Amino acid sequence: MSLLTGTDSRAVEPARIRLAAAGAATVTVGAGLGLRAVATGGLAKYGGDALYTVLLLALVVLVAPRVTPLTAAASALAVSWGVEFLQLSEMTAELSRHSAVSRLVLGSTFNPPDLFWYAVGATAGWLIHTAVGSYAARRRTGPR
Repeated sequence: MSLLTGTDSRAVEPARIRLAAAGAATVTVGAGLGLRAVATGGLAKYGGDALYTVLLLALVVLVAPRVTPLTAAASALAVSWGVEFLQLSEMTAELSRHSAVSRLVLGSTFNPPDLFWYAVGATAGWLIHTAVGSYAARRRTGPR
């Protein structure tokens, strides 16, 4: 199943899927920035972690528009976890000291609870991706 195609990923051209994925990425970045602006503490931190993985999922779909929801979610989760484990090295902390962008993208300090919240984001992204795909498939085929 794909982002706008339900079970038949050939039914919608990749350009429309990419457009939807770009829109989802934009909304996700806005949600993350909005969350940081209005929330503090755990809600801001862990909500941001989940949204980070949702953003990665949208970017996976943008690059590979016919990817299945499960593959997109697993890929986003793998990258999120990879970045988190990379924080065990001094490299990300050093980059974060020199660049706000690096700090936002790579973080600086390993935090085990982040791993759980990345999984929450991957699950939420998978559910949304699947639901949108199913809705698009029903719209195309009409009521049964």
